[in-house]
Amino acid sequence: MADITSDELKQRQQAGELLTIIDVREPWEFEENRIPSGQNIPLNTLPDKLDDLADFKSQEIIVHCKSGTRATSARAYLTQQGFTNVRNLLGGIEGY
Repeated sequence: MADITSDELKQRQQAGELLTIIDVREPWEFEENRIPSGQNIPLNTLPDKLDDLADFKSQEIIVHCKSGTRATSARAYLTQQGFTNVRNLLGGIEGY
């Protein structure tokens, strides 16, 4: 699945779409600045949260971090675990 741009994400949010957005930054980063409706699952805790995310294996998940590096790792990990529709927010929260 292709990455998603900030513009596309904002348009979809404005249209009222219910999106699964996972912020893989640390909790203190999440508290400073966050995308509305995003949930915080730090990258290093992602393996512990797989059971919580199991219902989303075939649904779109948008991952993001500060600039894209951690989200790229999260996307690769989730894909290896059988998630089929994981998209990385290009530019991360900085681009949003």
